[in-house]
Amino acid sequence: MSNSMNTTTMARTVERARSRLDGQLLLPGDTGYDDARTVWNAMVDRRPRLIVRCASTGDVALAVLTARELGLEIGVRCGGHGITGMAVPDGGLMIDLTPMGGVRVDPARRRAWVQGGALLGALDRASQRYGLATTAGNVSHTGAGGLTLGGGMGWLARQYGLACDNVISFEMVTAQGSIVTASQDENPDLYWGLRGGGGNFGVVTTFEFRLHPVGTRALVAEYTFPLDQALPVLRTWRDLHAGAPRQATFTALASDGMVTVGFVWVGDPAPGLRLIPAMRALGHPLAQQVSELPYLELQQRDDTARGHAMRCYWKGHYLPGLPDEAIEAFVLRGTADGRGDDLPEASLQAYGGAIAEVADTGTAFGHRGTMFEYSAATSWTDATQDETRIAVTRRCAAGLGPYASGVYVNALSDEGNDGVRRAYPGDNLSRLTLVKDAYDPGNVFHLNHNIAPSEAAAGRGCPV
Repeated sequence: MSNSMNTTTMARTVERARSRLDGQLLLPGDTGYDDARTVWNAMVDRRPRLIVRCASTGDVALAVLTARELGLEIGVRCGGHGITGMAVPDGGLMIDLTPMGGVRVDPARRRAWVQGGALLGALDRASQRYGLATTAGNVSHTGAGGLTLGGGMGWLARQYGLACDNVISFEMVTAQGSIVTASQDENPDLYWGLRGGGGNFGVVTTFEFRLHPVGTRALVAEYTFPLDQALPVLRTWRDLHAGAPRQATFTALASDGMVTVGFVWVGDPAPGLRLIPAMRALGHPLAQQVSELPYLELQQRDDTARGHAMRCYWKGHYLPGLPDEAIEAFVLRGTADGRGDDLPEASLQAYGGAIAEVADTGTAFGHRGTMFEYSAATSWTDATQDETRIAVTRRCAAGLGPYASGVYVNALSDEGNDGVRRAYPGDNLSRLTLVKDAYDPGNVFHLNHNIAPSEAAAGRGCPV
């Protein structure tokens, strides 16, 4: 298509779409365009050709068909926390779900209906009015959609399973602009794939979640030790985790020449306090803090205070065990002594409990036997530090590589196809390919950690 024809076609299609939308269509230069394309990682600075701020499921369907008519790549923005920023397609069409941020709760049935653009904080606030909650990440400004479609770890996961384990049904717009429902009884293949398979099959516009009576209280215990005490402390902490109740999620953090260990407890704090003597017996900490707090406050305590102003990078692993050698690598962070400028923070968060009770093939999310999730994460403001920060973080995470078995798809950064293969173990990737073949054979939704369709399906294409 010539440039003049392209411009003419674009103008006509844009005006037709604008007239039919419940929401808003933005072009470069329009008021609100730059805000809409700004995501959490400040390294991402891309300029979509069109941004459709969807206010309804019908808007999403129209946006998909508009992008396909114009031959534009599609990116889908929920909370905008994807580290690679694939939600923002350079020169493509961004489907912005953020106006679709509603949450409706039925406390009697213990159900929540969550729109595709809702943030986790909105889900928490709506359900906590009734002392209810579901597994919902650790950061309130994360999108519920992206978190859940990748699996969804959170402080309730050891008690009630991952976020994806608590989804009863999905409403999704397909690559053909159709609206389908996926549940155990309706399109069960898609239901299986959406529970961990990411945004590969369409745009989810509504999630129906199961809620649980967790109360409104939580407990956090943290003990900070100097680096020279870290190895014995972490070994004992690891062994304590093995017998910990499901309400407790053990955590560890290595940063700035220190190691902090402890746990997060959701529910009545009184039983959680029984773990404190064992924690105090770990050694002689530099600092310690035991805090009872509202669950809503717990869900916000890891929010990034500086908003979307930081450049960010991370690497992750799933660890089926934590041998002493892995503990040493965790403490050293890719260095000889665990110290150095610009080192990332390294963290561990415990799995097990209800997570492990689902078979690896029960959902697209596998790695159910994980003991700890490992993450190395860093943030900075100076663009000239990009290469250095990324290289140091990769080196830090590489030290845990020999002890890892897979990775959380939501923790992938720039690993490409190798990362996708690590994220989906065994037969899960093959089964996900079949789901892709059925719902998106033309790979319309490829700006993600992509599960490509089979060659046979790709040859059939994906009719509008």
